[in-house]
Amino acid sequence: MSDDMREQIIEFIYDEYVEDDSMKIEDDTPLISSGLVDSFSMVSLKMFLEEEYSIQMTDEEASTEAFDTVKRIMALVQKKLDEQG
Repeated sequence: MSDDMREQIIEFIYDEYVEDDSMKIEDDTPLISSGLVDSFSMVSLKMFLEEEYSIQMTDEEASTEAFDTVKRIMALVQKKLDEQG
């Protein structure tokens, strides 16, 4: 998975949800289970991903489990991109 994708996702999370600039988000940092991203925020994250990568995700695919880390988000986006061919 690309570093560009990682950087875009992390930048969006920082811009939209992080209030403490000293917080470090890594590939495995818990986003939802830590409370950083809530269910309302997941909607905007899903919309960002769909627009940025020209993909469509069902609500079932965009689950709290799938969105809990940058690594899992990247895997889901890559799966959707692969499905498109």
